[in-house]
Amino acid sequence: MTSNAPTRFVLPQERIPTAWYNALPDLPAPLPPPLHPGTKEPVGPADLAPLFPMALIEQEMTQAPTVEIPGAVIDILRLWRPTPLLRARRLEEALGTPARIYYKDESGSPSGSHKTNTAVAQAFYNRADGTKRIATETGAGQWGSALSFACAQFGIECKVYMVRASYEQKPYRRVLMETWGASVVPSPVDQPDHPGSLGTAISDAVRDAATRDDSHYALGSVLNHVLLHQTIIGLEAKEQLQLAGEDRPDVVIGCCGGGSNLGGIGLPFLTDEKVRLLAVEPSSCPTLTTGKFEYDFGDTAGMTPLLQMYTLGHDFVPPSIHAGGLRYHGDSPVISLLVQEGRMSAVAYPQGKTFEAAVQFARAEGKIPAPETGHAIRAAIDEALAAKESGEERVILFNYSGHGLLDLQAYDDFNHGRLIEA
Repeated sequence: MTSNAPTRFVLPQERIPTAWYNALPDLPAPLPPPLHPGTKEPVGPADLAPLFPMALIEQEMTQAPTVEIPGAVIDILRLWRPTPLLRARRLEEALGTPARIYYKDESGSPSGSHKTNTAVAQAFYNRADGTKRIATETGAGQWGSALSFACAQFGIECKVYMVRASYEQKPYRRVLMETWGASVVPSPVDQPDHPGSLGTAISDAVRDAATRDDSHYALGSVLNHVLLHQTIIGLEAKEQLQLAGEDRPDVVIGCCGGGSNLGGIGLPFLTDEKVRLLAVEPSSCPTLTTGKFEYDFGDTAGMTPLLQMYTLGHDFVPPSIHAGGLRYHGDSPVISLLVQEGRMSAVAYPQGKTFEAAVQFARAEGKIPAPETGHAIRAAIDEALAAKESGEERVILFNYSGHGLLDLQAYDDFNHGRLIEA
């Protein structure tokens, strides 16, 4: 390896994108509307107003090609953005591949993951709407951490319903949220012997927000406005790949639980048909690879609007794998439509294979990824090995969606043979 070969491609702060990319006008087919849980008719703004501020409802439905990022949001994003694009040269060398592997490192945000990008935006719009309190759910804790931080910036009270399996596996995530001022409880609140799922936690949070006049609800993935906010990742990556001398990636990879980090890295490349988009999910919760494309509730109790998406059924409870952020029965309607229309493909991996890849990455590149991120790394390594077998050069881009420094129990289980294969 050449010692002076560049590995980091960094944009100056004045190059933070000033507008998000909206994929809705560029989808290969119209996005079916959400349906009211009671009437099964398409929902309108008035139906969503008890849960969300009007600005986010408008972003959910807009056909504008871009949406301006408020200055107050950019001011907070400047704490860690633009994030670096890195070339994984040491991993390439370990694999012996002709592929060039790049990753967008979102782990430097205050909460340690990409989730903070939309958390700040959602807190801003809620504050502008006069919201005093937000209720939300969290799987592995990344979203709850991000929203707790964001609410602290805008003086909003935050209540987090954390999936019980993760609440017990990841106590330091709870400490992080509480340090930022949030109140955290395990979910489901009425079933203390239940491991929980994102579906049950969403039910708890929606029930909370819908029954209080001072509260709104916030979701960290799945919905259109969330993916919109995350496109700042891919917009920066496109510029940074140019700095690295690349015209385009051959494949863009992201792990997928609800679709936010995958959409964030992938959607800005949507209109370039030469770029493959790849979603990676756990084989224990294989929504895109074995689920049905149909209308389903976003939560277990059936309180949310029905969304046209790939789903395993809203009452599905996956095993308590360490990648808690990927334990969701459904997926983003935007991501689901892209898979249904063939613009995006999906692959599923068992827990052990993802940790093998995460450890290989950590030993080569030095960074310890979140278990969720390990799924993207697994696929990136497999893409690089396929390039090695075929002898072709290939540009691989994946989203390093978060660090695993609060997930070390998972690595301890893997390192000592206690990890349950799922």
